[in-house]
Amino acid sequence: MREHIDSDGEKDVDVLVLGGAGVDTIVHVPELPLPYADSYMIDNGIRARAGQTGDFVALGLAALGLRVHHLDFLGDDPEGDLVRALHRDQGIALTDLPQPAGTKRAVNLVGPDGRRLSLYDNSRSRPDDRFPEATLRTLAASSRHAHVTITHPCAEALPVLRRAGVGISTDLHNWDGENPYHEAFAYEADVVFVSAAALGDPRATMRRIAERGRADTVVATAGAEGAYLLADGELTHVPAAAPPAPVVDSNGAGDAFASAFLFGRLSGEPPHRCAEYGALAGAYACTVPATRSAALSRTGLRAAAAAPAVGTAPAGDAPGRTADA
Repeated sequence: MREHIDSDGEKDVDVLVLGGAGVDTIVHVPELPLPYADSYMIDNGIRARAGQTGDFVALGLAALGLRVHHLDFLGDDPEGDLVRALHRDQGIALTDLPQPAGTKRAVNLVGPDGRRLSLYDNSRSRPDDRFPEATLRTLAASSRHAHVTITHPCAEALPVLRRAGVGISTDLHNWDGENPYHEAFAYEADVVFVSAAALGDPRATMRRIAERGRADTVVATAGAEGAYLLADGELTHVPAAAPPAPVVDSNGAGDAFASAFLFGRLSGEPPHRCAEYGALAGAYACTVPATRSAALSRTGLRAAAAAPAVGTAPAGDAPGRTADA
């Protein structure tokens, strides 16, 4: 589904972001992997800030001038207050449903080269959690597109979104190509993002997603090595963009890529141009310290895209993968 509605169309929301709201505690460590020791002195401080995958996608889309509505469960706790404050300060509409188990949270260990290791608290949801169908239907009816994170209980929302007729995207993150949990997302979305980090053969996995599911576009991000793009049956490689400043943290780079790609798609740009936008936004995100929440603006993206710094090449000419995507 190639959705494109003019800015004066009847929809009130450009992108409905589902799930992925939470708080990360950032710890800068001297190296990754971190050797065992009884204790470490952390010179840069240990800070908690709002922003997990859904928050960062919503932030990236809003910075690019799109109208965003974020739906997720939040706890009545200090972490939930941080998430609500982020959305309020950035002007992003938020519908937060009560979560007695508390707001999702994680600890991110960030190395000197900007790589990160995330430790997710998996106890902040309940098996029987569900988004109210009436709420989903109402938001979907007013939205051009829905970006669905892989947090629970987003999989159960996919049939409702599909019946509503909205375009769907998702990010499988570091899927290994085998874990069945991800398959509902991989095969129900029109646009699928995935990190190449855990894939033995990214190109084969991308083609399998397109053949078995609904996706017309599949993107496998490979960090500093760029991204693979499968669109209209053609698989190409999109080189990484040069960061505009020193790389300090890779956290949120994939979310930034997805946001800029969707901006291009909803603006009617061809898939290769969308991927170029994604590369530019992802490179920018790597220059933002983990303790901040910032995204590339539409003006910044347009200016960066005007420079002849990003191109495409046949996928067979793509260099090898890196660990971060």
